[in-house]
Amino acid sequence: QVQLVESGGGLVQAGGSLRLSCAASERTFSSNFMGWFRQFPGKEREIVAATAWIGSATYYADSVKGRFTISTDNAKNTVYLQMNSLKPEDTAVYYCAAGRFLSMHSSGYTYWGQGTQVTVSS
Repeated sequence: QVQLVESGGGLVQAGGSLRLSCAASERTFSSNFMGWFRQFPGKEREIVAATAWIGSATYYADSVKGRFTISTDNAKNTVYLQMNSLKPEDTAVYYCAAGRFLSMHSSGYTYWGQGTQVTVSS
């Protein structure tokens, strides 16, 4: 059972930056790919970005391209989401997820973190 622990959320003004971290208890064949999702009130979780522990495969939602960067530190089993030029519409609960394949859908991920709130004020 892979455990994911997120950190780094908080309150920031529009135009500011935050870095989210997600520490995985281990890396297994069932957690080869890591994704960041976000969830707005009353909405389903949507993909923000995804990547692999090994290789250069990455994916970004159109809404965050050029502003957010996903990266990994394999020595620390940690995946990061650097969020720059934040907008009020980025306000959501952000979740880290791990799965066997690179997927744009939440159903493609097996393990989930507890979520961290990101609030961007205007």
